[in-house]
Amino acid sequence: MPQPRDLLMQVMDSRKDSSAASAGSILVTRLMMRGAARVVTDGGFRDSPEIAELDFPAYHNRPSAPTNLTHNQALHLNVPIGCGDVPVFPGDVVVGDGEGVVVIPAQLAAEIAAEATEMTLFEDFVIEKVRDGRSILGLYPATDEQIRTDFAAWRRDRGR
Repeated sequence: MPQPRDLLMQVMDSRKDSSAASAGSILVTRLMMRGAARVVTDGGFRDSPEIAELDFPAYHNRPSAPTNLTHNQALHLNVPIGCGDVPVFPGDVVVGDGEGVVVIPAQLAAEIAAEATEMTLFEDFVIEKVRDGRSILGLYPATDEQIRTDFAAWRRDRGR
């Protein structure tokens, strides 16, 4: 279950422009200290090596190290924006890992979470089969009906 801090994030619309940094280590540290759980921008960050060392998820398009230019200014909070060509509305779910970030509309979050959980379980099954020496043909994607039967048994055996 997400904790209240896990729900607080800063998403910045920089119009995919990294010519001026969206933030640097000082601002990102300040956000972290103020209780944000993560920060996302489609622009760039100054001080990206220092930001990467923080115990704080921070996602950006690319490092940006220009002189201290102000091209973007925070004008509004908690309003719909675009980030990386994706609309982001207050209340949307933003999920990130080591490969990137996705935005899930709030009204679809439960449905997407259920589907993602199912897919993750299936991929765990597939990895196990591949490590056992099985070819991926018919396995991934599951075009062989026997795979679906084997997956159902695999889930049952593991109480999933």
